[in-house]
Parts: sequence; C-alpha cells; structure tokens
Amino acid sequence: MPTRALTKALAARLEELLRAGRLKGSEAVICGFIAAGDNRGPRYLLEGEGEAPFLRMNSNNYLGMALRSEVIAVEEAAAASYGVGPGAVRFISGTWSSHVALERRLAAFHARPAAMLFSSAYAAIMGIIPPLVTDKTAVISDELNHNCIINAVALARPAEKHIYKHLDMGELERRLETAAKSCARAIMVTDGVFSMRGDHAPLDRIMALARGYDSAFAEGAIVVVDDSHGVGAFGPSGRGSEEFTGSPQADLLVATLGKAFGVNGGYVVAEEIVIRYLRETSPFYIYSNPITPAEAAAARLDAAAQKVHQLQLAPAGDLTKLNLALRQTENALITTAGLPNRPWYRHTIYAPGVLTGYAAVVIPGVNEAIDARDHNLAAQQLTVLTQAIDRAAAVLSAAP
Repeated sequence: MPTRALTKALAARLEELLRAGRLKGSEAVICGFIAAGDNRGPRYLLEGEGEAPFLRMNSNNYLGMALRSEVIAVEEAAAASYGVGPGAVRFISGTWSSHVALERRLAAFHARPAAMLFSSAYAAIMGIIPPLVTDKTAVISDELNHNCIINAVALARPAEKHIYKHLDMGELERRLETAAKSCARAIMVTDGVFSMRGDHAPLDRIMALARGYDSAFAEGAIVVVDDSHGVGAFGPSGRGSEEFTGSPQADLLVATLGKAFGVNGGYVVAEEIVIRYLRETSPFYIYSNPITPAEAAAARLDAAAQKVHQLQLAPAGDLTKLNLALRQTENALITTAGLPNRPWYRHTIYAPGVLTGYAAVVIPGVNEAIDARDHNLAAQQLTVLTQAIDRAAAVLSAAP
C-alpha cells in the first residue's frame, strides 16, 4: 500500500509516546446521564461499565449550565425554529439573528463596543493573532500559555517572538525594551487563568506595562488575553481575570462559551474597528461555519442577566470542605494508585465564597471518571469527596 512507509513511521511515533507516558490512549465514552437529585450531584454512565454510576471529575462545565433544563429548552426551541446547523459561513448566509443577539450580549457583558463569535475559543485565538501580526511585529508570550496561543504565534510568524518566564513581570518588561528597539508593534499575549496550573496572570500589571511602553512602538503595544478558564467562574460577578485583578480592559479579550457558559463556541470582544478588521481578515471566521443558531440562543440565555454568576454562589464553608476533600483524594491517589506526586491540573477555579463547578479537576494519569474499583481509591476518601460534590451540586440545582 502507498501509505505503508507512513504508517510504519506513525506507529513508531505512537510507541515513543507510549514509552514516554504521553499517549492518551482510548477515550472513555459517556453513554448515559443521571440527573442530580436527592441531595446528590449528577452521575454518568460509561460504555462498557454497565449501570455503574460515575463522578465526572474532569469536566469544564464549571457551573453545570449544560445540564440546566431552561438552557436545554431554549436550545431545543431554537433548533426547531432555525434548524440544527447554520447552513453557511457567516459572510455568505450563515449569520442568524441569535448570532447577532449573542454578540451584542457578550459585548455588553464585558463592557466592550463589539464582539465576534468563532467556532471555538481555540479557533478565536488562531483567528485573531495572525491577522494582527506584521513583518514589524513582536509577539511577547508567557511560557505557560495555552497550546492555541503557541500555535497561533507559530502560524503568525512575527518578526520577533519573545517568551518570558511564567508570570515574571520583570522579564516581560525586559522583553518589551528589547522589542522596542526594532519593532513597530508589540502584542503581549497571555492566558487569564492558566489551565494547567489554575493560577492567573497579573493583568493589572501587564496592562500597566503595555500602557507604559505604548509610545515606544510606532503602532503601539497591545494586550491579548485568553480568559477561557476565567470568564463566568472568576471575579465577583464572573467577568474573569480582569475583574479579579482590577485590571483595565485588555485590548482584545478572548473567552469560550463551552466552559462556564456550558454550550459551545468562542468569542473575542474589542473595539469596533478591531472587530470589523478581523471579520474581513480572519480565515478561521471567514472560511469556517459558526456555532449553530440554537447554540447561540442557549449561550445568550446563559449570559443574560448575569445568570452564570447567580449559579455560582455558595457558602465559603462548603467550598473549604470541598477543597479539603479534593486534597485528601489527591493524597490517596498518590499513595494507593502510584500517581506522580505533583499538583493536580485544575480545570476549575476556586475563590473564597465562590463555587465554580462540580469538582472539575484533571489528575495526571487519571483522565477519566474516577471509580474506587478501577483506581484502588481509598473508600473513605471517595465517600468524603462524593459528599462534598453532592453538597455543591445541591446548591447549584436549587439556584433560581
């Protein structure tokens, strides 16, 4: 076969990934769902596991919005009215009223003049950075930025690429000083909340540096923030890292509709001229179908009246118990299952008095629902964890 040589090389690479412990392997397949009730949270059924209920501990449905009956009802009604797909890319005939309404709502939510939808936040980052980069642009990026930012910068091929140590504002400033000597434009790009660490960028300090060095560049110094893990789940009103740090507004803010909002898609908010420019130049927007009209309708419900934040309030005591249970479970997994003794890769953000999800964490080496039988998890720790999650779920389920 013509692909014999290729498949041999690919098989060898897969073997390398396996030996390095980086092979993801087969995916756990969810085949059923048991709604929350009786003071317990939702449970999931996995293919090949019969009727055994599982806790889903690695979801990014932070607030459970994907399971809310009113959100489901809105999406179903919109699908009945508009169909299940957009039918075209936006600029041909794929723009529906729900897309426009959602963009307006997101712009208002972030107090920006304009917003623009993408098929995902990954596509948003990939779609906005290259059009903003010229042969006289320097891109300055945190070393732990998300994979989408890394790939977007590679695709953009800026005149200069500077990587600064994680959250090191001193090095960021030195990189700005260096770039100012030879570049006309600087783009500083960072995650808001870092997905693999759970820490956040000091956006107030980053914005201060950007404004301080703006005049050193003929075309200015701008800041791009991907706050997909923060928006809806971070800050007093759920508006993310900007709000939490008291930062001035980033020049371009990217976030997702698929985490705290519980639906699908991504977006960017910015000045109107920036959004107009991106609609004309971003290939990920121009040549790719948008989210469905029904998804847009459901996401707009989530954003309306800050409903996201209404669902995340919980007593600080419950949060403390939940965090304690998670730490105890981590220790049990390390000692009984032989997992690496390093921090969890948290996909959930915790702040005092705010509950942001159903214990949605990813533990290195356990990227599927956790079951005491499969992972030899100490039964006592699993019981404590389950009870804490169920208390949290009861708060969310009872929210208006």
